[in-house]
Amino acid sequence: MFVKGEHISLRAMEHDDIELLYEWENNIELWHVSNTQTPFSRHVLKEFVDNSQYDIYTNKQLRLMVVENSTGQTIGTIDFFEFDVQHARVGVGIYIHQNYTGKGYAYESLLLAINYCFTILHLKQVYSIVNSSNAPSMKLFEKAGFEKTGIKKAWNKTSLNHFEDAWFLQLINDN
Repeated sequence: MFVKGEHISLRAMEHDDIELLYEWENNIELWHVSNTQTPFSRHVLKEFVDNSQYDIYTNKQLRLMVVENSTGQTIGTIDFFEFDVQHARVGVGIYIHQNYTGKGYAYESLLLAINYCFTILHLKQVYSIVNSSNAPSMKLFEKAGFEKTGIKKAWNKTSLNHFEDAWFLQLINDN
């Protein structure tokens, strides 16, 4: 395991994850939060896993799998995106499968991710963009210390003629 917490661990993607990724990435109900509009093939996901050099400095992104310690079951993902070395910041997104929500796993995963960003990558800040209607995510990020610093008006298109505002949340490393 890459980073181990009390109840969950974060680790690199493996070939065994392709079927889970196929299921999660092709769940049309999740597309509105991942900005996805087309399905992914197993071949594309295999290439994604194969070509992920796990060098966030080269790829400017990184996906880690969230694993439940007690069962070894992979229950979600943490995504780092728009990694910016010059300005010492990265975006973060999280997905926990619905069968494992409400157990504090998202919170623990986010805290482990923040610790990785601040102590290993030595970043100044971590940010996220959350749709205004996504109350559970807003609560999660605010509980982890993120602060609402701006609103992106009509930021995400949710249907043919409907756009939703999104909050820009930041967590600044004061050390």
